[in-house]
Amino acid sequence: MSATPQKKRASRRVLAAAAGLATVGALVAAMPAGAHDRGQGQGHGPGHGHGHKPRTVDVQLLSFNDLHGNLEPPAGSAGNVTKTHPDGTVEAIPAGGVEYLATSLRTARKGNPYSVTAAAGDMVGASPLLSGLFHDEPTIEALNKLKLDVSAVGNHEFDEGAKELARLQNGGCHPVEGCYEKGKKFKGADFPYLAANVTKEKTGKPLLKPYTVWKKNGVKIGFIGVTLEGTPDIVTAEGVKGLKFHDEIKTINKYAKELDRKGVKSIVALIHEGGAPASTSYNYDCDSPGAGDGISGPIVDIAKGITPKVDALVTGHTHQAYVCTVPDPAGKPRMVTSASSFGKLYTDTTLTYDLRTKDIVRTSVKSANHVVSRDQPKATDMTRLIERWNRLAAPIANAPQGYISADINGRGSTAPEKPLGNVIADAQLEGLAPADKGGAQVAFMNPGGIRADLVHKASGSEGDGVVTYGEAFTVQPFTNMMNVVDLTGAQLVTALQQQVSGPNEASPKILQVSKGLIYTLDLTKTGAARVVTDTIKLNGEAIDPARTYRVAMNEFLAGGGDGFPALGQGTNKLVGASDLDLFNAYLAAHSSATSPLAPPATDRITVIQ
Repeated sequence: MSATPQKKRASRRVLAAAAGLATVGALVAAMPAGAHDRGQGQGHGPGHGHGHKPRTVDVQLLSFNDLHGNLEPPAGSAGNVTKTHPDGTVEAIPAGGVEYLATSLRTARKGNPYSVTAAAGDMVGASPLLSGLFHDEPTIEALNKLKLDVSAVGNHEFDEGAKELARLQNGGCHPVEGCYEKGKKFKGADFPYLAANVTKEKTGKPLLKPYTVWKKNGVKIGFIGVTLEGTPDIVTAEGVKGLKFHDEIKTINKYAKELDRKGVKSIVALIHEGGAPASTSYNYDCDSPGAGDGISGPIVDIAKGITPKVDALVTGHTHQAYVCTVPDPAGKPRMVTSASSFGKLYTDTTLTYDLRTKDIVRTSVKSANHVVSRDQPKATDMTRLIERWNRLAAPIANAPQGYISADINGRGSTAPEKPLGNVIADAQLEGLAPADKGGAQVAFMNPGGIRADLVHKASGSEGDGVVTYGEAFTVQPFTNMMNVVDLTGAQLVTALQQQVSGPNEASPKILQVSKGLIYTLDLTKTGAARVVTDTIKLNGEAIDPARTYRVAMNEFLAGGGDGFPALGQGTNKLVGASDLDLFNAYLAAHSSATSPLAPPATDRITVIQ
């Protein structure tokens, strides 16, 4: 899921910036150029014989979402997509990497003169070191080479605030870091970032363009881009300072009406909000048994509220793969798509455009997700881009931090308690337990802040089992400062209940906890009752509601982020080292080449399904 964006870091190593990577969407055009003499596609008028123009043309929409600066193929289980075969067996397919994404998109465009590529946000932010170190300039450069036509902003586009987002759009060297390559000035994005539902508090005016119109040979398609209204709840206060985020449905309907008045009848909404299909397999049919039956989550209600003037929805944020039809307010089916994350999939949608009505023939819309497989040729221009930035990053990226005996799964784990989550929470507790460091007794880590796995196989020349600075950064790219605060036992219990209630009830956010804290999670119950309160113990003792405890967590959680207002009630705050520094210190202290760190047991949270 699109994880909690966190505070930018004012250090030499540029933190993963916020531009929610644009989902590349290109609509597939099945019309040969100059398609005279042939009625092509569906819905052609009677005059499609010799010498008459066809009534319709097919526009190819290629789209993707949640790239998060993953220029190189994502490592470990986070780099796989799953496919279910007809016999029920499930296959994990390694996918992603912009060298392959570029090849996939360029191949898909062949023979499609009407092709447009769009993205649904989180193109940047929470990025691996290769992009994050350089404030995501390498990713914007790669997206320009991919010929991305348009992207919505996502929540991560705001990780470093509105000024940095404007720089990613318009170009110019970083205000603190300067220019990274001698004689080269960052150009900015060639494509428009759309933020229809984000306005400036002072003026009420949109922060960026609300929409854009793609045109070719008289064909016009409008794109409206929005991020989720709840962006301020999952980004640090600094990142959204001076901004207001508005209702997705009302905003899209407003601008769809405006486009319609301007004669733009074909409209696609790019929405950085998503859903959860009943299966994680990319080829799952979420229209079974009926239209949209296999998908749940926020996007369903949003889709049902968006005006029928909008012909298709390209979505993101939840990092899931789906191609569904959800009925519009008039009860007619409408395509809703999402292409997983990290460039592992792209969606190919055919929009049949009626040249007479200038609208999409909705009944003819077809869509499918395709794997960005790693067994196709690499795009050489992307290889050169990656090599160029890797040379600049190498002195920092390649420094060894520790050793592991096997994969330690974080992002790739679907369990409530993740092995890497335990390591991170233990690192935070150990680093902040000394009295002069905060006197922490327990540590909490938000699951969305764990961006990768620690993978045993070498990513470069460092050797298997070696954890480099670049790999550690990829796991924790936000470089949040750590906080230690006073919370009562009652507040601690409430925070654990907030994992599975309130805004987190539909999609629980299970905190990763440090050693010594245990409890039972009963998922057969609903809401706060899922946390069995009389099982919560710290170092063998029941939590005392009246007692004060010293609790360590990153500044994002300490601000009440991710739906944890109880954690925002802490007092007597001490600011410690960054999460990444504590993580690296723990790896150094607990591993060596001869005694690597093993994946820890996951026995802190007992789950009843």
